[in-house]
Amino acid sequence: KNVAVGRKALRENTSASNNTAVGTNSLYANTTGTQNTSIGSSSLIDNTTGSYNTGLGYIALFENTTGDYNTAVGNAALRNNTTADNNTAMGYHALHANTTGAQNTAVGKSAGSAITTAVNNTVMGYQAGDAITTGNNNVAIGNTALSASTTHTANTAVGHAAALNTVADEVTAIGFIAGQANTSGTRNTFVGAYAA
Repeated sequence: KNVAVGRKALRENTSASNNTAVGTNSLYANTTGTQNTSIGSSSLIDNTTGSYNTGLGYIALFENTTGDYNTAVGNAALRNNTTADNNTAMGYHALHANTTGAQNTAVGKSAGSAITTAVNNTVMGYQAGDAITTGNNNVAIGNTALSASTTHTANTAVGHAAALNTVADEVTAIGFIAGQANTSGTRNTFVGAYAA
């Protein structure tokens, strides 16, 4: 009940079923992982027992071994994910560095690309939240929104370049370039275009 198209696709499969692998080395190491879809050269190549994953694009979910319920669409999306579950990455290099961070959603080129172990982040837009590494519970919607924050938590930035320079916790910036002047101030709220 598996479909394998391409050189060494599903090569190590033993008892897994309901997998689709299209492309050279796609789902190569899979042994018992079920209901995975891998389309693109070397996508999900290291997956062994992970199930319910979708990797579309060259080296999408490349390092995933046991992680479940991940969706990666785009070249190198979720490339370094190993054991983390419930991540969604859409766009070139989206969530690229993620290893064990879970429940992250990234949409856009390089969105959330530096996240490694952080959880519960939602970043949408070109390079949105692209510096976040271990910061949790952040929302960045808009091109380059929350682009300086690394380890900081509970920030909400909505709008082009909102909270662009913020390196603090619990900041809310809503509007075009809102909160751009804020750097280390915590628990601040900026609403409106160019606000502070």
